[in-house]
Amino acid sequence: MVYDYSKLKGRIKEKCGTQEDFAKKMKIGRTSLSQRLNNRIEFSQDEMFAACDVLNIEKTDIPQYFFCLKV
Repeated sequence: MVYDYSKLKGRIKEKCGTQEDFAKKMKIGRTSLSQRLNNRIEFSQDEMFAACDVLNIEKTDIPQYFFCLKV
């Protein structure tokens, strides 16, 4: 499956400014984040929860950010 992370990318820009700053706050490499956002590697559950904490996303909103299918 291919996921559409455009809403997540918008939230990253809104809260962190850049994907690089977001990656630092998540304690993952910039390349690792890019691979996830480009559907090469899946986000782990721990990473999703960490991203919610960094981006102030409610846990109940996880599907909107991480499981929106590309059409």
